Amino acid sequence: MNLIPLSYYIVTALILYILGMYCLAVKRNMIKLIIGIEILTSAANLNFIALATYGNPGGADPLGHTFVIMSIVVGACVVAVALTIAVHAYRHYKTLDVRELKRLRW
Repeated sequence: MNLIPLSYYIVTALILYILGMYCLAVKRNMIKLIIGIEILTSAANLNFIALATYGNPGGADPLGHTFVIMSIVVGACVVAVALTIAVHAYRHYKTLDVRELKRLRW
């Protein structure tokens, strides 16, 4: 028996998605952009888990959980590479502002 309705999970995922898109659209710091991407993937993972649980009455679909586990692993790798790029950009250019880094193109 599910205690929390599916609509609560969908609304929470929608709020997370809007927050992540806001971070990507407004923020200019590379670290804040990485956090925004992670918020977006959290919204997608919440949708996968909620729909996998509510889509199969009496149990949970393991395929949705498998996708979420793989998404977490790939997301961790992406964040590691993005943070490495941010650290190197800060060491070399002494800024994490994306607008400043765009001006440094050749």
